[in-house]
Amino acid sequence: MRSRWRRGGDADVNPASTRPPTRAARLAGYVESVFSSVPARRAPGSSSQPAGGLATTHLTPAAQPAVSPDRAPEGWFGARSSDLSAVPPVIDVIRLLVLIMVLVTVPLAKPHLGDGPRGIGVAVALGICVIGWGFWMRARQRYHLMIGSLTVMAAAGGVLAGLSPESPAVAIGCMVTSAAGSRLSVKTSLAITGETMAAFLITGLIAGAPAGTLAGYCGAFIGLWAFGLTRRAYLLRAEEAEQALVQTRRAHAAVMEATALAERARIAREIHDVLAHSLAAVSVNLQAAEGLLGELPDDSPELAKALECVERAGTFTREGMAEARRAILALRDGGGDAASAAPRPLAEQLRSLAEGYGADGGTPVEFTVTGEPRPVTAEAGLTVYRTAQEALTNARKHAPGQPVTLTLEFTPSQVTVDILNPLPPADAPRPLAGAGTGYGLIGLQERAALGGGSLIAGPAGGQWRVSLRMPA
Repeated sequence: MRSRWRRGGDADVNPASTRPPTRAARLAGYVESVFSSVPARRAPGSSSQPAGGLATTHLTPAAQPAVSPDRAPEGWFGARSSDLSAVPPVIDVIRLLVLIMVLVTVPLAKPHLGDGPRGIGVAVALGICVIGWGFWMRARQRYHLMIGSLTVMAAAGGVLAGLSPESPAVAIGCMVTSAAGSRLSVKTSLAITGETMAAFLITGLIAGAPAGTLAGYCGAFIGLWAFGLTRRAYLLRAEEAEQALVQTRRAHAAVMEATALAERARIAREIHDVLAHSLAAVSVNLQAAEGLLGELPDDSPELAKALECVERAGTFTREGMAEARRAILALRDGGGDAASAAPRPLAEQLRSLAEGYGADGGTPVEFTVTGEPRPVTAEAGLTVYRTAQEALTNARKHAPGQPVTLTLEFTPSQVTVDILNPLPPADAPRPLAGAGTGYGLIGLQERAALGGGSLIAGPAGGQWRVSLRMPA
């Protein structure tokens, strides 16, 4: 069976081949990626793959950061990392100072402005340079305006330096060549540098400038152009380093998320294997005990009480299995029918919980609702319910037979639940005090903190109080 592949790179190498690409192709891609035009590479709709064949990494839409095109992240030197043609404000200040220096010093040198043909030429060239300089500083991300202004300044600056070699007029040509090398492609910047040198040499030879001045200024133009190329390569490498760092952070976040999902799946399996199976076994045994007790004579009130307790324990077991199933679905990032079912109102859930506690322990619970009942978030409702459930269980274990007060209060910004029961005498029997692990209240405090609430539990005025406040 023939595999489908297209030619590219090495002419007849299948993409599935283990043969590495040729070194020449890799070097060509490297050089092209470094010296290609920065604004052209960043222009909308342009391809991000260099012409030499060096492919770049493309992220899926889900992995791309949620940054609007108008607000890219800040990069090196205060410029946007997605646009190296942006210039930090300090560079604009330096350019303006250089222009002011030229405007102040050139008229003071010979020939003076308007003094003969050379003076008129100096005045015209200086005016053209000032106009081109203004357009250049306003070019910013407009690539064609940048090229046009630098081209005009290259010709006018070279003529100005040739007509006034004894003044700082050469600074204009130096600024043009360095800016072209750092902002434009190699071919374009080389053409602008050549234009500057040609205009300077022709004008200098006609004006009779010394040979040393001609050679020195040309060397300065070439050196600053090379400096611009070096800075441009550095900027590109800095941007690539920033992009690599961003991609590394995304990959690390993806790994952490995958690790968290795997841990949640492991916990879900443990809950299913341990808790669900144990509750199922307890339910089966309760059903068997209920059947055996049902066969005995029913003339004993203790027997009827035992049957009622077994039936209620079976109900609790089935409810516990349902809650364990919902917890497993939530841990597995699903939900299914359990997530789609609308939960009961919080006041109704706590009322049912209080009635079940009173029926099971024989001690009624005084349940009160204050404020206007309203829907709360799922996290806040579950935290309130678990807190009331744990507090009632602790009251049954540590203060059996003592009355319990359960109060649910709704305010515009939060929901509060208070559970109060009198402290039992020191010598009161507590047969269930040793049951449990002792981490119930600690877990509730952690749950409340995760939801932005607070939990207080402890003795207060001869009573044990559990108070939870949750934003909702």
